[in-house]
Amino acid sequence: MIVAKTKEEIELMREAALVVSKTLGEVAKAVKPGVTSLELDKIAEECIRDQGAIPGFLGLYDFPNTLCMSPNSQVVHGIPNDTPLVEGDIISIDCGAIKNDFYGDHAYTFAIGEIAPETQKLLEVTKESLYVGIREFKLGNRVGDVGHAIQKHCEAHGYGVVRELVGHGLGRKMHEDPEMPNYGKRGRGKKFIEGMVVAIEPMINLGTHRIKQHRDGWTITTLDNKPSAHFEHDVAIVDGKPELLSTFAYIYDALGIESNEEEEFRQKALVL
Repeated sequence: MIVAKTKEEIELMREAALVVSKTLGEVAKAVKPGVTSLELDKIAEECIRDQGAIPGFLGLYDFPNTLCMSPNSQVVHGIPNDTPLVEGDIISIDCGAIKNDFYGDHAYTFAIGEIAPETQKLLEVTKESLYVGIREFKLGNRVGDVGHAIQKHCEAHGYGVVRELVGHGLGRKMHEDPEMPNYGKRGRGKKFIEGMVVAIEPMINLGTHRIKQHRDGWTITTLDNKPSAHFEHDVAIVDGKPELLSTFAYIYDALGIESNEEEEFRQKALVL
């Protein structure tokens, strides 16, 4: 069952989402060759707690860390470790936090130094597809409209769209209805309603869409070991339109990137 939120609850969820956004911004300052994912995990946990929030992933379904850290051919759910990142890597960093009894859940794939042009293009197209999907998250549309838009955009570039892993509703639980696949048919699936909040998160592979799960029970990699990219935003339907609750602005500030990609999805200015 879809749990619609009041406008007051959506503002509380915005606070939770921004805890995650700010945390990813702090992590972005430290993402460079030589750093380990365990070191980044420690930064994230401290940042979340300093904001009066609780790490949302730590202990969830028995996950052992604050961040899901998934480099290169890992798609999602990678466990932080003491292996240093190296020039040319990419890494998906997925973070969750609980504040006001609501979850925030937000992800970004970082390039470590200079990366291969084909990998850079994968990151660009995957992030584009996130906003392509968000545009379809509006009153009267359906789950399949978002998935179809993401799938069409990514497959036009020859990329594989992961089937087994999906976005999801978000609220007092990390995973609520509905599931939000990154593929589908227009006009199919559950209908969107005012006050819905979801996490939209394209997981897109450079090669095949097929994946495999490792023996640790968490790590997911591409079947052909080619790179995978992952970007995620928390989005609400407010007055019939998609409203971003999370932001990449803190990441961009840390990395010196200028962007206006989020402006069309904000009904009021974001104050950093």
